[in-house]
Parts: sequence; C-alpha cells; structure tokens
Amino acid sequence: MNTDSSSWVDVVTAAFVVAGAITALIGSFGLLRGKTFFQRVHPPSLVATGGTWGVTVATMIQSSFVTSRPYLHAVLIPVFLALTAPITTILLTRAALFRARHRGEQDVPPPSVSETRPVPG
Repeated sequence: MNTDSSSWVDVVTAAFVVAGAITALIGSFGLLRGKTFFQRVHPPSLVATGGTWGVTVATMIQSSFVTSRPYLHAVLIPVFLALTAPITTILLTRAALFRARHRGEQDVPPPSVSETRPVPG
C-alpha cells in the first residue's frame, strides 16, 4: 500500500470519528444542563446512537481498507444500540415517574391518566 491511497482513508475515518465524538459531547452537555432526571435522560439517549454511528462508520471504512474486503458486521453495534437505547430510556423514565408519584411529588410531568381530575370550565 502506498501512503497516498491510505491518506484519504485516514482523513475520512478521522472525520467520522470526530463527528461521532462531537455528537456524544453535545449529548453530555445536555446531560449536564438538565435540572431533573426527566430533563437529563433525554439528550444522551438521542445522541448515543448518533455518536455510535459515527465511530462505527469510521471503523467500517478503515477496516475495509486494511483488510481489502467489506467490513459490514460492525453495523450490528449501532443497530442493537438503536433498538435497546429507547427501550432502556423508557423503562428508566417510567420507573422514575412511578417513584416520584409514589413519594407524592406534585410537579412530575406528565399528569397521571389513571387519576380522575375535575374538568376546568
């Protein structure tokens, strides 16, 4: 392999790694800025998959170039993450909502649909 043909692969790989890292960094800022659990849980769950996609595409490009054959099985990582991250987030949020309502906190969004509330008007 000559260095001219591998330099463009390195540049593209680095771009995808940086894009994935910036995406993850943005999610961590969202995690830090939230004041309640419900505000903090949303940003990381969204950007975790995006950051993982960036690093995975970089891995696929670099590994495909080095081995001279397609390296596509790495795509399973972000696919499984895209399937499991929302489910985990929903379960964690529901558990936190249940605990907050069980403690009697009144300002927990959204209001319970099982309670009977008077209709304003």
